[in-house]
Amino acid sequence: MRRIVITGLGALTPIGNDISTFWENAKAGVSGAAPITKFDTSKFKTTFACEVKGYEEKEHFDVKEARRYDRFSQYALVSVAEAVKDANIDFETLNKDRIGVIWGSGNGGIQTFEDQMMEYCEGDKTPRFTPFFIPRILVDIASGIISIKYGLRGVNFCPVSACATSNTALIEAFNYIRWNKADVIISGGSEAAITQSAIGGFSSAKALSTQNDSPQTASRPFDVDRDGFVMGEGAGALILEEYEHAVKRGAKIYAEVVGGGMAADAYHLTGTHPEGDGAVLGMTLAMEEAGVEASDIDYINMHATSTAQGDTSEMIAVQRIFGERKTLSVSGTKSMTGHLLGAAGAIEAILCVKALQDDLIPPTINTVNIDPQYKDLYDFPLNKAKSKKVKYAMSNTFGFGGHIASVIMKKWEK
Repeated sequence: MRRIVITGLGALTPIGNDISTFWENAKAGVSGAAPITKFDTSKFKTTFACEVKGYEEKEHFDVKEARRYDRFSQYALVSVAEAVKDANIDFETLNKDRIGVIWGSGNGGIQTFEDQMMEYCEGDKTPRFTPFFIPRILVDIASGIISIKYGLRGVNFCPVSACATSNTALIEAFNYIRWNKADVIISGGSEAAITQSAIGGFSSAKALSTQNDSPQTASRPFDVDRDGFVMGEGAGALILEEYEHAVKRGAKIYAEVVGGGMAADAYHLTGTHPEGDGAVLGMTLAMEEAGVEASDIDYINMHATSTAQGDTSEMIAVQRIFGERKTLSVSGTKSMTGHLLGAAGAIEAILCVKALQDDLIPPTINTVNIDPQYKDLYDFPLNKAKSKKVKYAMSNTFGFGGHIASVIMKKWEK
């Protein structure tokens, strides 16, 4: 099989608007949570989220261009621009028929849809929708926009698997390059769902934390006092490339993607399987494809949304595979970034890449009293990063509907 490596990274997150800032803040245990600024939250049960900070669309797009794109597409383009620059890739010198885009989003242009419908319902009922309404809301439009910007004619689509979307996109990119259907694929995900309808909907489903008096400490994975996740937004981009292709153009290599596993809980509309059946299958398939044993995995970036059921079922699944192994490091980085829904896997894959590169485990913050069910099972770096040799890192993502996607990355070795 062809080897697939990562040659470029880009990020726009609640704790950093570029890769360097994102990683430095993740290492330092910075929280991105704060009161929501995008709308009046006075009537909502949850009034905070992890917003992208300091983002000005005029710094990236002219007025005419900005009107065409929902915020989730803007986030995609900004993160991809950084990844392309980071990869030092000149598309004009390459075969664009062999370069694709597999980009994910769970919600697409939800802000556009909400704004336009509210404007219509509050008006005189005369339909005055923007001509960009449909392309702005389409969940697959970001992948199309990216390909248009760079003239890339290869495989192009948007997988949707709720909060497992970005990992699904990475696995699909990995597969298409392995199958020799592409040489380079821009992959990742973006989300901009801090909106009235999304906050209201997730709150109604009792999924969100209501720690309004202390937003920065609200996301506390594995803690006995966890009460729900904190919404996040942003984007993460990764350039996946066939090894020989990368070498030929003199690219730097961050890490190697060695396996991916996708499965389903087949259990509940929104809840994870209590015994973690789907998670066990997804992680097992990823390890089988990577050709590694459970003992080879050094670090797991857990899905760990900070919900009572979700964290416990994931831990049960991990225990079923890894047993009690205190040398296995696990962390829940959503405690810092919030939950980026369809973009979560992308930014967490980036954290795994940086962990491999720097031999450093990003921490879980806010967790004070680890649930006694799994307190002594694994290594839980809390509040600050931990130096540790990392050869294999696994990233878990699970989505409503029972979707499972786990990715394994390896420290780069020729």
